[in-house]
Amino acid sequence: MKKLLAEGIGTMFLVILACGSAVLAGPSIGGLGIGLCFGLVLLCLCYAIGGISGCHVNPAVSFAMFLSGRMKGSECVGYIIAQLIGATIGAGFLYCLTEMGVDFNYGGTTAASGSYLATNVLQPGATPMMALLTEGLLTFFFVLVVLGATDANTAFTKFGGIAIGLALGLVNIVGIPVDNCSVNPARSFGPAVFDPTAWGDFWIMLAGPAIGAIIAAVAWKALSTRRVNVQSDMEL
Repeated sequence: MKKLLAEGIGTMFLVILACGSAVLAGPSIGGLGIGLCFGLVLLCLCYAIGGISGCHVNPAVSFAMFLSGRMKGSECVGYIIAQLIGATIGAGFLYCLTEMGVDFNYGGTTAASGSYLATNVLQPGATPMMALLTEGLLTFFFVLVVLGATDANTAFTKFGGIAIGLALGLVNIVGIPVDNCSVNPARSFGPAVFDPTAWGDFWIMLAGPAIGAIIAAVAWKALSTRRVNVQSDMEL
């Protein structure tokens, strides 16, 4: 239960702070600043709840962990449910904020939905296939970093949170101009609950990360079949 609670709270704050950076400060910090906020929030969460639940806060990560044999199917389902609930609560707080400040200069708007909740929808000029490929590739990279940084057989697990946070920031900087960047179905689900117009593109935010997670899990299994003794290699 503590693991599920940690995942719910972690995902809630990911939405409040990361999506909130777009909603409350988007006009001031731009896409680069929003991407950095996503990375910094996850970095902090890794060290806050990583020791409790592993800090997945992302169904794509939990799915990849299941495919990699690091968690049971029932546990994976529980994690995903907790993440979806946490994301919805976080988006609910953002929705309340947007209802309170009528004259506030909110960001996070898009031409497709007019939402103030940083929903994941196609940006002007982007096509569904472009967004699907982007989500798949960026999730592949991000989840591969997570799998590698948290592998007990690597020598760098103490710094895993830094690598994971930087990876999320990087993919957001690249993906925001396409579809506000998901790589996390829960992050897409929460805001969409309060903005029904976002459901039209939600399948991309589900299929892309799922495909990316599968490829990352397969790739990591292939890469990790040979265990490298880092200390020995450094001495050569």
